[in-house]
Amino acid sequence: MSETISFDDFLKVDIRTGTVIEARPFPEARKPAIILIIDFGPEIGVKKSSAQVTVHYAPEQLVGRQVMAVVNFPPRQIGPLRSEVLTLGFEDEAGAIVLAAIDKPVPNGRRLM
Repeated sequence: MSETISFDDFLKVDIRTGTVIEARPFPEARKPAIILIIDFGPEIGVKKSSAQVTVHYAPEQLVGRQVMAVVNFPPRQIGPLRSEVLTLGFEDEAGAIVLAAIDKPVPNGRRLM
């Protein structure tokens, strides 16, 4: 477990919902990945993310899916892609990433509380 943080520390991490509007393979990545284009609604807009989720997901399975992502980290250059948000998931027992899930639809751009 990590060190204890304050609620104010938690609020600094801006986690929002978005809908994947495009997903395609990312063959230039060092580790197998998929490029996600995610719509976070009018306030945040459309952002790109590289997600190492190829064990459990194919690109066509991700389009239309709501995901959660940290939207206030600085962008990261991953090969030729500028990843603008960090899409969230959990490691399964084998270390493959399973996307964090939202069990009922919510508007894009809503903040995790």
